[in-house]
Amino acid sequence: MARPKESEDRWPVVAVVDGQGGGIGGAIIKGLREQVGEHVEILALGTNAAATTTMMRAGANRGATGENAIVRSVDEVDLIAGNAVIVMAHAMMGELTPRMAEAIAGARAEKWLLPLAIPGVELMGVEKKPLPHLIKLLSETLVSRRCEFCSGRRMMRGRSSGDDPMEPGG
Repeated sequence: MARPKESEDRWPVVAVVDGQGGGIGGAIIKGLREQVGEHVEILALGTNAAATTTMMRAGANRGATGENAIVRSVDEVDLIAGNAVIVMAHAMMGELTPRMAEAIAGARAEKWLLPLAIPGVELMGVEKKPLPHLIKLLSETLVSRRCEFCSGRRMMRGRSSGDDPMEPGG
């Protein structure tokens, strides 16, 4: 049997961002682990230590806490997942700082945001679904779109994205 090419073995590095108690992030990580096992590297990025701890217990490979950790880490991943509020300054009762929201929204990584209840915000045209259904959709989408990441077009860790206009040939 032919050995798969190196790019076919690669999975995206996923950052899961959460705050408060980390329950949503922990559920996302648990769902990813159930669907793809240890193939994907998951970074738990918490706005506070409790959130990071919850996500680490759910199966993240590495974790970091606080504004600087989030701002620095989101540029080192291929995919960022979390509640839609992670791109909104002052969300999570003020835990998500403007600097965090800007770094997440501006990161080159693809963002997969779950449309959960956001106080004072209505996401028009978005069907409300329970969290387990959204996590299943996220996990299944990761599996089905994995090759988009492993093809090198979006893979950030090897810096082989090839779509950066600031890079030669990009």
